[in-house]
Amino acid sequence: MNPQEPVLLTSSGGVATITLNRPERKNAIDGAMWATLTDLLRQLRNDPGTRVLVLQGAGGDFCAGADVAKSTQAEHPIPRLRRIGDVAQALFDLPQPVIAKVDGVAAGAGCNMALACDLVVASEGARFSEIFTRRGLSIDFGGSWLLPRIIGLQQAKRLAFLAEVIDAREAERVGLVTWVQPEDQIDNFVADLARRLAASPPIALEQTKALLNQGVGVDLPTAIRNESTAQAVNFATEDAPAAFRAFLNKTEPPDYTGRWALS
Repeated sequence: MNPQEPVLLTSSGGVATITLNRPERKNAIDGAMWATLTDLLRQLRNDPGTRVLVLQGAGGDFCAGADVAKSTQAEHPIPRLRRIGDVAQALFDLPQPVIAKVDGVAAGAGCNMALACDLVVASEGARFSEIFTRRGLSIDFGGSWLLPRIIGLQQAKRLAFLAEVIDAREAERVGLVTWVQPEDQIDNFVADLARRLAASPPIALEQTKALLNQGVGVDLPTAIRNESTAQAVNFATEDAPAAFRAFLNKTEPPDYTGRWALS
């Protein structure tokens, strides 16, 4: 791994970490970075050794959004926006849990990138903004879909219309953020959270994530049918029987493998 690359991928103990690495631009994302992010997310999707993904920025900021300063007039906006949309879809569809570790600025597409993650841990110095209208633009990176589902329609309109910059505590109050941590504690908090998730049964987590993501758009009978199908998948792994045995025998949780138990 070249530490000078604008997107870094590291992995340890089942936890992959993607770091946006353009601190001089507050980790604003240019065209090449969008393509790299799509490739990495697709790679991780099919990696059985990756149990959790942490998404973060280097140098004290999360992401200032798309790097409009580097956009070229020679390219039509549609392919550029398609690259942004590809990352949004790949991130939301990732089967593994994703933690956004947000420090400093999370603006525009960077704000919605954090919201596309499953859990958002913000430092007390984090700042969030749906900044699009200040740039004469409408919301993107899936924000029109994500925001109302996460914080409700009125608060979504407030943030998108006014393009306010809100601090971490206000973001937590309206539901953008799962946890707020002191800046000197956020690394340890996220590392412990990722470790706990990585130790969980991977297929059960994947099924649960999919059920929750789908659940906001289906009726109750469909949700119940989806739950039954997912539960059948869980029963066919080594993990569910091992967890039941540990519960009945009052022993420590097993090392979950996610392996298929049927042959």
